[in-house]
Amino acid sequence: MRSFSIPKMAISLGLALMAACILIGINETGFNQSTAALDDIAEASRTRASLNRVLQHVLDAETGSRGYLLTGDPRYLEPYNAAVAEIGAQLDALRRIYGPGADEYAILAQLTHNVQRKLAEMDLSVRMRKQGNDDAWKFVLMTDVGKEQMDAIRGQATRLINAATARMEVSQVQVRRSLMLSRIGIAAVAMAGLLAFYLYLRQTTALELAGEQQQKVLQQERDLLERQVRERTATLAELATHLQQVREEERGHLARELHDELGALLTAAKLDVARLKSRLGGQFTPEIAERLQHLTEALNSGIALKRRIIEDLRPSSLSNLGLTASLEILAREFSDRSGVEITTELEPVELDESSQLTVYRLVQESLTNVGKYAEAGHVEITVQNHGNHVEVDIHDDGKGFDVADIRSSTYGLAGMRHRVEAAGGRLTVISTPGKGSRISAVLPRAAAA
Repeated sequence: MRSFSIPKMAISLGLALMAACILIGINETGFNQSTAALDDIAEASRTRASLNRVLQHVLDAETGSRGYLLTGDPRYLEPYNAAVAEIGAQLDALRRIYGPGADEYAILAQLTHNVQRKLAEMDLSVRMRKQGNDDAWKFVLMTDVGKEQMDAIRGQATRLINAATARMEVSQVQVRRSLMLSRIGIAAVAMAGLLAFYLYLRQTTALELAGEQQQKVLQQERDLLERQVRERTATLAELATHLQQVREEERGHLARELHDELGALLTAAKLDVARLKSRLGGQFTPEIAERLQHLTEALNSGIALKRRIIEDLRPSSLSNLGLTASLEILAREFSDRSGVEITTELEPVELDESSQLTVYRLVQESLTNVGKYAEAGHVEITVQNHGNHVEVDIHDDGKGFDVADIRSSTYGLAGMRHRVEAAGGRLTVISTPGKGSRISAVLPRAAAA
């Protein structure tokens, strides 16, 4: 009897050691892969930031130089000189990131060449303006050379930004794979523990006491694993909520920066054009008049685009007009852009600022999905106040989809679900191919103000 049970104990011990080694190996592999992926994400993020700063400095330099050309005010040269000084540092940083052996090195070389040509053009115009050679700098200003160079700069910078974004996505996939390996390791250890527990139950009567003791140990280990899984799940949920909050804060910060900085620059440029028209008193050729009118229209379009971007980043109507008016404006603007007919039935609700933003982002993301995928002709948005909870419903008559086939990488729906659940609510997605889709969210009264 005892000789029969000893091999079982050896098998159990061997399984436990093997499971521990596998778990350690999986955790070490996942840690190393995750660390490398996070480093790649950080480097790609720095690359994108440097490229965005290069574009911003080129725009600042062009705005300052054109302000000086149009007004002759030396104060416009201050942002121009500051931007020119920063562009070289940013390009040097990018060259350190993209070594000669990198795939994007040729694109960076083209971008550097075009930036240098653009700076040379602006420097030539400024020097001719300082020398009083008005015909020459006006001729350079009226040509399309500067626009072609800026288009080339934007295109090449966009290619580099897209490449950096692709690297970030690959690294994110690697992180998810590492997390999946950790889950597999935990599951393997749990299964090994259950198998060892089963073997100990088969021990003889002489080993009954040892079997009971081992059962207690296994139970403790299982409880520990379950507690760790719950803690990690809660930590991931908190991290996702924090990332959403940081994203909203960054959106608000970017909206304020666009409003304060870019808005001031565009408005100043528009006032300078109006002042130039007033001083000339209509004494200019039809071609110049057409150019000035085109410039005014371009500035108006830029101001309108700036406003639309700011509203997408952080809707000012939500804090100024309330949730109901903001949803009405969102629906109307989406209908104007997409041609989709939208009807709304919005009851007034009292929610705190965070919950109002949750409802607004839910409707906004739903309309974005409708515009991209649904091919719908009509959308119905309803907000109902049921006393103890608030219900939001977005229904379209588009082509629909199979809810069971939704991929795990569908970040739009996953983001909406997490945002609603973080507010204490519940999200329901109902769709059938060919019969449209319905997204419903219920926020409890606890989320109301």
